[in-house]
Amino acid sequence: MPPLTPIRGRGAQSARVPARFGLADREVAADWIEERETIDGPAPKLRTEVTLESARSILSYNQSPDIPFDRSINAYRGCEHGCVYCYARPSHAWLDLSPGLDFESKLFAKPDAANLLRKALARPGYAPAPIAMGTNTDPYQPIEATYKLTRQILEVCLETRHPVTITTKSARVVRDLDLLTELAKHGLTAVSVSVTSLDPRLSGLLEPRASAPAKRLDALGRLAEAGVPAHVSVAPVIPAITDEFIEGILAEAAKRGVQTASWIMLRLPHEVSPLFREWLDVHYSDRAAKVMGIVQSVRNGRDNDPGFFTRMKPLGPWADLFRHRFRLACKRNGLNREQPRLDCSAFQPPNMDGQLALL
Repeated sequence: MPPLTPIRGRGAQSARVPARFGLADREVAADWIEERETIDGPAPKLRTEVTLESARSILSYNQSPDIPFDRSINAYRGCEHGCVYCYARPSHAWLDLSPGLDFESKLFAKPDAANLLRKALARPGYAPAPIAMGTNTDPYQPIEATYKLTRQILEVCLETRHPVTITTKSARVVRDLDLLTELAKHGLTAVSVSVTSLDPRLSGLLEPRASAPAKRLDALGRLAEAGVPAHVSVAPVIPAITDEFIEGILAEAAKRGVQTASWIMLRLPHEVSPLFREWLDVHYSDRAAKVMGIVQSVRNGRDNDPGFFTRMKPLGPWADLFRHRFRLACKRNGLNREQPRLDCSAFQPPNMDGQLALL
């Protein structure tokens, strides 16, 4: 097969399907590729499709011991940001779709998300704890501008005084600054913006439809200025490609009033590994072996280490170096001196019968 050519505006470079589920795969015969465009004309441009999903529930619970939340909301499936390294890509395989191009072009929206949340919060015996948004797909990906599901969910959280956290790579988060400011006044929210690099060209290759780094940093500044606890996540750190930006990202975030920061090493579960290797071959073939050599050195000799705790805490000299650099940069910029705490004590179950609640 001839080498892959870059697909403009997309992170994945192919529509790989997961062999672990035995789904049918398709390959173009090598002797047909050269004549295909001559006979059929140029291939149609890949466009984003959105399917409305009738979900039965919206809160997802987990018992993972190495993440700081036990419940989350994903109002969308798939993510148009197209981050090639996204650990959530394999979730599209459960829909018999490709974790590659399908994940970023065949999206699903749950229009009844806010009503489903109301029902969940109204159940007898419900015990509040922070709801995490942005754990599997970005709540502020481009289609949020049309469907506004994230905004509707925030409105329910404000009404019920329920704590909620947000993780995003999009400057669109400031469109909901009115709600986020009110939630922050009651100690009900914190927003994390992930910044991978300071190079817009590199960002355009890694995460083609996410906001440019400068816009993400500006969004952090606007959040902090409005009194919303703003957190910068240097994630993921990709050795020999993005690690050079660790100190710069933290310095720029601190200038804008950000008070807390974290970092996450690149994770390559299931189909993400071959997709990322394809991306390296297309865009960084000169250092692909070096990148994967370092990745394997911090993941016990594998492309990915799925074990609890070790998946979040890479091991070895390279991991120690990144960790040391991050801590020094945080200290230099006055970050992580105090962590925000969300208030769960003010929760009020929603009124589902349309009558005023007795106080």
